[in-house]
Amino acid sequence: MWCWRRLLKIPWTAFRTNNSILKELNIKERLSSTVQLRILKFFGHISRNEGSIERLVVQGQVEGKRARGRSPTRWIDTVKSLTQTTVVECFRHATNRQKWRRLAREAVQSSDF
Repeated sequence: MWCWRRLLKIPWTAFRTNNSILKELNIKERLSSTVQLRILKFFGHISRNEGSIERLVVQGQVEGKRARGRSPTRWIDTVKSLTQTTVVECFRHATNRQKWRRLAREAVQSSDF
């Protein structure tokens, strides 16, 4: 947002909401929405490919240890939070392409303000 404020030459002291700036620039879709939709689309692509290493990684079937420290947010946790379902349900829904696309669009639209 700061770069758009700078392009419009809006001073920091001016009270302008982010939505008003987006409306002035005629921006319909937020970048975060695009990223979330692509994450969900890629998850659907991975889950339909049976023998891929990516699917094994997402399912947690790859052996190894994590590094010390705080455990990072896993990619599948992001998918679960966006769809508000379990991992098993996500894999089951992703087998049907049309259903998964609809679910992904609905999940991103519901997370947008």
